[in-house]
Amino acid sequence: MKSIKRYYILNADPKDVYNALTNKSMLEIWTGETAEMEPVPGSPFSLWDGSITGINLEFEENKKIVQQWFFDEVNSDSIVTMKLHPHKKGTSLELIHTNIPDEAYANISDGWDEDYFGALNELFI
Repeated sequence: MKSIKRYYILNADPKDVYNALTNKSMLEIWTGETAEMEPVPGSPFSLWDGSITGINLEFEENKKIVQQWFFDEVNSDSIVTMKLHPHKKGTSLELIHTNIPDEAYANISDGWDEDYFGALNELFI
């Protein structure tokens, strides 16, 4: 199992980034795919038309999102934590993704940079 820790700078206030990450309609706008999301601990979520699924674990409005991600449609201990901090350019987002299966690491690593935060950053340009 592997882990990722990265920082992303997004050109928007933390409240707008938080909204884009937790609001179903906003998720569908910037991903271009269907999404299931309710910012309630214990609720299931689905992104990119089911390509990413899991359970929402914790929310701190405009500051923090914690999710458990599933791999191969089974429960796993893969935990994604996103912390949002005010930054002079908008938001500094700290990403920590732990317990990534070795065989999924390259895809997940590229996906964070290109598909997830690359697409999200386009929303705020």
